[in-house]
Amino acid sequence: MQHRPIGGNGFIPTLRAYGGLQAPRPPDMTTAEPLGRLGTLEVRLARKAGEIRRAQKLRYRVFYKNGSAIPDAATVLAQRDVDGFDSICDHLLVIDHAAEVQRALKKPPVVGTYRLLPQDMAERHGGFYTANEFDIGGLVAQHSSLRFLELGRSCVLPPYRNKRTVELLWHGIWSYVVQNGFNVMIGCASLDGTDPDALAMPLSFLHHYAAAPEQWRATALPQRYIEMNRIPKDQIDPKAALRALPPMIKGYLRLGAYIGQGAVIDRQFGTTDVLVILPVSAITSRYIDHFGADATRHAA
Repeated sequence: MQHRPIGGNGFIPTLRAYGGLQAPRPPDMTTAEPLGRLGTLEVRLARKAGEIRRAQKLRYRVFYKNGSAIPDAATVLAQRDVDGFDSICDHLLVIDHAAEVQRALKKPPVVGTYRLLPQDMAERHGGFYTANEFDIGGLVAQHSSLRFLELGRSCVLPPYRNKRTVELLWHGIWSYVVQNGFNVMIGCASLDGTDPDALAMPLSFLHHYAAAPEQWRATALPQRYIEMNRIPKDQIDPKAALRALPPMIKGYLRLGAYIGQGAVIDRQFGTTDVLVILPVSAITSRYIDHFGADATRHAA
């Protein structure tokens, strides 16, 4: 679930994100242990501010230099993808130790990252990022006995976009979920492009085949709502529609995720966003068996 910078969230959070003020940090950040290993790759949480900056540089490279995102002046100057949420999130990193040795680097490169925002941190600091695009307040209130985790800012360097890296990222997320007792994962996922008609097939497929049931439904904010139901169900070729979906969204669907109602256009990033809701109870048993109910599949 890929989240991106937002505007108008206040000068203080922005200063904190760029390192100009002392920012709140998750309490266990400096003692984060490896969550898993696969060959020379390791997944763990960022342990210090410098590692978060390396994740932000990776995001800048993927979203802005290699992608279609349009940076503002501060982003160009920093050469990092930064927003006010970074200071209250945990940052999941995939690190390649082989590249560290081969290139004689002082620090192993960060080749993949995910941003994790626990519900308690979000509630103490202004809410979830997702709420800037989707009305999730009712969903969270309806399931007040459950703990929500927001996933965002996911990206992987092109040479590492393979099964190994993605599997290790998901192992890290699953470990984090198990260790901290989360019940529901939410976040935005993006389709490239801002023309809903050009995306009619994948959007309509998600509407007809992956819509959240009533108890898990949330809707795009009224002022940003884009209709997803653009093609009748009987006119959709499911195989073709699946091929048109980004790998990340297909991965969520395989896990058992639901899609919210309505999409949102993000013109700064050149994407159309949908809401992903993944209750842990809905994750298919084969994936839980694969990673281990206690997250031991790739244990460090």
